[in-house]
Amino acid sequence: MLFSTLIFSNISAYQLHVTDQPNDDGTRLNIRWEPLPPSELAAIDPQMYNLERSVGETDSFIVVSQISPEDTTYTFIDAGLISGKPYYYRLSHIDSLVAWQSPLAGPISPMENWFNTARTNVLIGIIVVGLIVAVFIYRGRRGKSLYLRPIAGLTAVDEAIGRATEMGKPILYSSGRGGMQRPATMASMNILGSVSEKVASYGTPLIFPNNDPVVTAVAQEVVKEGYTKAGHPDSYKPENIYFVTDSQFGYAAAVDGIMMRERPATNLFFGTFEAESLILAETGNAIGAIQIAGTDSSIQMAFFMVACDYVLIGEELFAASGYLSQDLQVIGSLKGSDLSKVIIIVILILGIIMAFFAQGWF
Repeated sequence: MLFSTLIFSNISAYQLHVTDQPNDDGTRLNIRWEPLPPSELAAIDPQMYNLERSVGETDSFIVVSQISPEDTTYTFIDAGLISGKPYYYRLSHIDSLVAWQSPLAGPISPMENWFNTARTNVLIGIIVVGLIVAVFIYRGRRGKSLYLRPIAGLTAVDEAIGRATEMGKPILYSSGRGGMQRPATMASMNILGSVSEKVASYGTPLIFPNNDPVVTAVAQEVVKEGYTKAGHPDSYKPENIYFVTDSQFGYAAAVDGIMMRERPATNLFFGTFEAESLILAETGNAIGAIQIAGTDSSIQMAFFMVACDYVLIGEELFAASGYLSQDLQVIGSLKGSDLSKVIIIVILILGIIMAFFAQGWF
């Protein structure tokens, strides 16, 4: 018995549609096809087709995906392409009875988009929040009164520093185990700047053992600047801010030893803490030090609440520098961000209400 193969060339009326994928980095193309099978294959009705790609009309094609007629999305996104490079596409089906190829689609090149239109809402939100913050900062610069609710833990910082001064004992400061890339460590350095300026004014020793050498270098510069602002640059002692170890429990043991030897009157724990939090706080409580703590870890915050006198909760840690320094620009940014949060909450509540009443406004 003789078998013959039917060959359909690019005279087929079947079309592929290839477009650049919007809002991407220029590495994707969107391929859409018409319902399968094409008219010339209706009698055969193949169950699988190859989607092929090439970088030239006459170059060899590679299979990038297999398409089933049951796929009703009629869409495939080809990723991992080179931005600006032209590509050709076609559908094909080859078996012992038929060899079919759709006409070439292309050339088309993926292009990088400078703006993601799907994120327009984010852009609007950034602009609105930026304007609100700018207005409050402007009000602060003009000397307008900007009210911030009292936070017990921050109000007690001055009291804690004064207590150490009266007792003639040092203050121990710790930013925990976080590196400088951690937001909590950055907030801790801002707080350290205000604390160092106050202790310099009172002549109270400040001890700061560190778990990270980079944080040590930053802390030394921050404390030095604080002493300079207070008008006592000669009182700054870099040997009081030093690197101990990067071992978690080695650091906890070292700080505990410092507490037992130096007997600080005040312990300030602001930053990223892990399992060592309770070890440090319990030792400080045992020597009778007044302790104020703040961390971005909700788990360790519970341990601080048990053993410390005051604990900063949630974003109070990040707002602390504005409270302590009373810098009107910082306070203005805090007021602006708080108002922005209120607006976001109101929008969410309205969205829930509209969704409840089946309105499509959100």
